[in-house]
Amino acid sequence: MAKVTLRDVADHAGVATSTVSRALTMPDRIAAETRARVMRSADELGYVPLSRSGRSRRGVVALLVPDVTNPFYFDIIRGTQTQLQAAGYLQLLVDTGESPHVESDNIERLLPMVDGIILTATRLDTDTLLGFAERIPIVAVNRGSDDVPGALLDTRVGLKQALDHLRSLNHTQIAFAAGPIASWQNAWRGRELEALAKERDMRLRVLGPYPPQLSSGAVAADALLVTEATACIAFNDLLAIGMLQRLEQRGVSVPSQMSVIGCDDIFGASFCSPPLTTISGNAEQAGRIATGKLVSRLNGNAPNGGPRVTALSTHLLVRDSSGPALLRGGASGS
Repeated sequence: MAKVTLRDVADHAGVATSTVSRALTMPDRIAAETRARVMRSADELGYVPLSRSGRSRRGVVALLVPDVTNPFYFDIIRGTQTQLQAAGYLQLLVDTGESPHVESDNIERLLPMVDGIILTATRLDTDTLLGFAERIPIVAVNRGSDDVPGALLDTRVGLKQALDHLRSLNHTQIAFAAGPIASWQNAWRGRELEALAKERDMRLRVLGPYPPQLSSGAVAADALLVTEATACIAFNDLLAIGMLQRLEQRGVSVPSQMSVIGCDDIFGASFCSPPLTTISGNAEQAGRIATGKLVSRLNGNAPNGGPRVTALSTHLLVRDSSGPALLRGGASGS
């Protein structure tokens, strides 16, 4: 007989998969009637939670990242590996190529090989993520979900500082060069930017989506130049640096004619031309915290009652790629 899954319980109870997950792990956050319905469905179907399914130890944990060549992930990899080594686990690094399908296929293949999985900036949809979390211990880095423990670089503070910085330089027309559609962080940043821009009487134009890679910067920059925006916030530093290169090719001076802000503060952001203004956070710490949560679970320890997702603050690093807005007619806004 096939194993009963979280989705089976959700369909039987007539609720979302995430509701079943919360009813089983955080019952105080679910209405009593809903939780009772979920528990009845679980009992009737013979659902067995992962915590009682009895997995044997293999001593290996997989770390999945969307693009191993992106310097943003270097510090996360270092942080996760340090924690895993201290706990006696071997880290297996997997590059998913920015594809949710590749990510899902890799997890399926890894299930019989590893004790747990660390997902970094996962591109999985919520139901798929929760489905895997029922089959193997999983933590996530940079995914804001109470249903899966982990750590999150909270870009909201950094984005707020970025818009305050631009507004102080008289920028009122800005653009957001968006990242991949499957990225939870991309959707979150877009929503936050829209709200923050409205509060500051700034107009936001969303461009893209674009693959978060250096090579995508040329297309993003060309799209930027046909808007009225005088500044652009890019999904990540690689995309922003690619935009800087293209703007230079097009004869557009940064920052006197266009301001560009990135996100991540990757290696190279401080010495590209011009040095990139960007949003910075402690990625290595995020990796360590998420891994600590996974190791604790693998060791059979109960959650300590704190937040399932630990949020780490970010901040804006002002460098030379942002400056006063150039008003129509060529006069500086300062």
